Amino acid sequence: MASTTATLDVAVPPDRVWQLIGGFDALPDWLPYISESVAAEGGRVRRLRNEEGGVIVERLVAFDDAARSYSYAILEAPFPVTDYLSTLRVREVPDRLDSSRVEWSGTFTPTGVTDEEAVALFHGIYTDGLAALHDTLSGSLA
Repeated sequence: MASTTATLDVAVPPDRVWQLIGGFDALPDWLPYISESVAAEGGRVRRLRNEEGGVIVERLVAFDDAARSYSYAILEAPFPVTDYLSTLRVREVPDRLDSSRVEWSGTFTPTGVTDEEAVALFHGIYTDGLAALHDTLSGSLA
């Protein structure tokens, strides 16, 4: 199995960040390359559409509102991996109560690509996603 993690520190309180990103169906609110999210199965499955029209289907496997985290698995996607499990988490930054650390991590088994290629793909997705989150949060503060 391969894995990667990206983090972002932002000068916004954790509860406010979680309010934006904590809904499993909320990706279009802060991730510009996801144009649509349709919830199914009582909100436990999301069908995402990216800006090129591609479809990604994911299942919520764990949700902890108090800990500000959720984990999900990919059911259907054009990615060269299997056994994908990802967690999105918002934590307090030690000694900075007005700031948050957002962590997006994943584990997966590459198929048809090297571990390094799969890690680079998902690290890029997570890093770009967190940069978009930063931009969204910065815009909401203006």
